[in-house]
Order: sequence, then structure tokens, then C-alpha cells
Amino acid sequence: MARKYIDCSNLGNDRTCTLAISGSEDEVLDLAVIHGIVSHGYSDPYELRKQLRSLLLDVPEADAAGA
Repeated sequence: MARKYIDCSNLGNDRTCTLAISGSEDEVLDLAVIHGIVSHGYSDPYELRKQLRSLLLDVPEADAAGA
């Protein structure tokens, strides 16, 4: 299974946020939604999850092998 990641500083809303999350797709999405609601004030977890899913990236193979 390919590991996924998302980097909050690349999402455009708050470039000062330094959180990056990696793991399985579901793990990353679960934590990213919680982070978006708690830290950035999003209010619709279902819509946020849908948007974040489209922004997930694959962890490069060299990094995934060492994790």
C-alpha cells in the first residue's frame, strides 16, 4: 500500500502552518480533517475530507521504504 502525505503549508489558506501528515490514505484524511477544523476553523468535515482527498500526494518510494 502506498503511503500518502499532505502538507498544510502547501494548501494556500495558512502558509505559516508547518504541519505535514503521512500514513495510509484514511489515516492522513482523518487527521487532516481534525486539524482543519481545530486549527483553521473549517466547519464541514465531509466537504473538507472530499477536498483534501484530491490534494493527497504519494510519499516517494525512498522515503516510504525507510518509514
